[in-house]
Amino acid sequence: MTVLASLLMVDADAVTDADLQRYRAWLTPSEMARHQRFVRAQRQRQFIVGRVLLRVALARILQAAPQDVRLEEQVGKAPRLVAPAVKGAAPGFSIAHSGRWVACAVSAQTALGLDIEMRDAARDLPALAAQAFGAEEMAQWARIQNLSGDERLDGFYRLWSEKEARFKLNQPGGHCVVVVHPELSVVVCSERPLAREPRIEIAALP
Repeated sequence: MTVLASLLMVDADAVTDADLQRYRAWLTPSEMARHQRFVRAQRQRQFIVGRVLLRVALARILQAAPQDVRLEEQVGKAPRLVAPAVKGAAPGFSIAHSGRWVACAVSAQTALGLDIEMRDAARDLPALAAQAFGAEEMAQWARIQNLSGDERLDGFYRLWSEKEARFKLNQPGGHCVVVVHPELSVVVCSERPLAREPRIEIAALP
């Protein structure tokens, strides 16, 4: 079986307040409860856009209308697909956000973990590495620090994104691919190897 994944992305800042209000009606009670716990307006916006984008992506696989896709919150985990009912294994999916971008990866054949990070040269990368990386990652970071400025920046964020994507995949092993984006570090990890690297699709929300 050919294993494929789709990668959709939306500029959350371009979504109007009127559309955000309309999308709130798509959320299930457990999603609304989580949305209301966010304090910052940007995080609330990212959450709504992410859940609508996930519904758009899943609807393609499930041959359903995005509004008919229902999700249920799980503490400390990705949401669970409630409807439409799926025969066999549920689709794999993962949501990520950074800055103005919200992204979603989906696959009918494999579990996924996705991370996106805005590459910011002004951040204290050694301090971030010391805080976030384990021993193996620190050894890789030590080698990356010998690279030139842009390569060093790209290397750090690639390492960070892969760590986060593997955590979201929550599967032993895993196969990770870097997807090129002009602003972001993007890594998709999958339980089964993908037949080809996903291409970013800038999605239009309904």
